[in-house]
Amino acid sequence: MKVLVVEDEAIIRFAISDDIREGGFEVLEAANADEALQLLACDAEIGVLFTDVDMPGSMDGLDLSEAVHARWPAVRVIVTSGKQVPLRGVLPDDSRFMPKPYSPEEVLGAIRQMLAS
Repeated sequence: MKVLVVEDEAIIRFAISDDIREGGFEVLEAANADEALQLLACDAEIGVLFTDVDMPGSMDGLDLSEAVHARWPAVRVIVTSGKQVPLRGVLPDDSRFMPKPYSPEEVLGAIRQMLAS
């Protein structure tokens, strides 16, 4: 099962991607929602989307989570932000919010939990 990490800040994206790889998952990376949607359209093995809220481009992480949930309902979604906490009902029902800063253990635990359910 692959994890798609969507984060516009390269250092953060590289760091959490490495942590997730060390946790035993194959990781794909995108710098924005447009790149993420292209990857999702081409790779049916993506099982988890891990996305930041604040990103440049056509949509932010909240819009991306809705688009992914609508088009690929089997993909689990984890949304993260260090600036805002989404209001209840903004995220898809089966998604999860993780505030920054997060630990690699928290992220890996959430991924494993979501894939097990």
